[in-house]
Amino acid sequence: PRVCVVGSGPAGFYTAQHILKHHGGARVDIYEKLPVPFGLVRFGVAPDHPEVKNVINAFTQTARSERCAYYGNVTVGKDVTVAELRQAYHAVVLSYGAEDNRVLGIPGENLSGVYSARAFVGWYNGLPENRDLKPDLSCETALILGHGNVALDVARILLSPLHLLRKTDITDSSLAALACSKVKRVWLVGRRGPLQVAFTIKELREMINLPGARPVLNPADFTGLKNAIEDAPRPRKRLTELMIKTALEKPGEKTMEVQAVAAQAAAPREWGLKFQRSPQEVLPTTDGRRARGVRMALTRLEGSGDSAKAVPTGDVEELECGLVLSSIGYRSRPLDPAVPFDTQRGVIPNSSGRVEGVPGLYCSGWVKRGPTGVIITTMNDSFDTAQSVLEDLQVGVLDVSASREGFGAVESILGSRGVRPVSFSDWEKIDAAEVARGKAAGKPREKIVDPQEMLQLIGR
Repeated sequence: PRVCVVGSGPAGFYTAQHILKHHGGARVDIYEKLPVPFGLVRFGVAPDHPEVKNVINAFTQTARSERCAYYGNVTVGKDVTVAELRQAYHAVVLSYGAEDNRVLGIPGENLSGVYSARAFVGWYNGLPENRDLKPDLSCETALILGHGNVALDVARILLSPLHLLRKTDITDSSLAALACSKVKRVWLVGRRGPLQVAFTIKELREMINLPGARPVLNPADFTGLKNAIEDAPRPRKRLTELMIKTALEKPGEKTMEVQAVAAQAAAPREWGLKFQRSPQEVLPTTDGRRARGVRMALTRLEGSGDSAKAVPTGDVEELECGLVLSSIGYRSRPLDPAVPFDTQRGVIPNSSGRVEGVPGLYCSGWVKRGPTGVIITTMNDSFDTAQSVLEDLQVGVLDVSASREGFGAVESILGSRGVRPVSFSDWEKIDAAEVARGKAAGKPREKIVDPQEMLQLIGR
């Protein structure tokens, strides 16, 4: 059987890995629109979290398998259609993730100084499409809308001491911009309360312990929560206890040494969590061009736990800030008119990864279940889709007796359209160049952010 996977992030690689491992004869081709592989492991994971990127080693083993091939620099839906892939392969798995972000849908969100967290993360991680973002960091206060791990990543990068970032694979130009940054206060704002935050304890703890930055949590936000979390699941309970402890601790009561307390109190930078506030409008400066603040509706919660809804109370509040980052979630886009797509939920309608109404077409990862969860969640989800493919091969839903040409057929289509794919060994040349450039600067790598430069490097 010839299987094709669209997208080379964790979902694509885990799907390929599982099929190759459990079917001794399957061949899997992975298509990727960028010259370089690994999706959000390369372009989403924060530069100061190198251990999370170790999965790249396993993905590299998969790509080097003699039954697997990687074709970068190929945009499915443009360079080759899904229908053409379905002609060339017995099964096609769409694992192209979520390339868009949810919009706030409020006045002023297009003002200068307002960015999506997705674009900001892409900028400091060297995603080619965000390389020219040039965010304005000349203000003292930044406002991040959202209470997820991406929001905490962005806050941490904005407030991290430069010496910590210099040793990471953050791009050179974003490091230079952060070196000139005037931002010293970051507010993370959410529509709901402390019991509904979506970030995890590891990320919160890292933020609380960030050198030179002081957490500012309002004790009033946490009164009475100790009882509310008695029966909460353990992760939620521990997370809330850490917030309560941070909010209620007075310098001096701390177990830390007195000096450390003094240092924390005099910290040049600070960050805090604000709850039950929903953005209504980004307020413009007098010339109408830039953001100068955000008007927020104060909310009250109806219901409890994860399903609690935020309802405006009628009261509003204005917060001054010159930088607004919206971190309210990623979104998948439809790839090709031939593929069913639920625009409401931003996913491909499927059951266990089998795309509804299109036999032989599958999906995995964020485009399958929505943009939530960490790499391990995506791994399990991709194994589930791969299992569906294997079952359909076993019971004959996928007819393997009809031979399919696989890449042979696609190669001539791409050739006729002037598209030259990038192989995995091409990527390894780019990789080696990045690592060499990084070594010179004392970093794990210096990412190349221009696709043209990548292609020149491999002799295109």
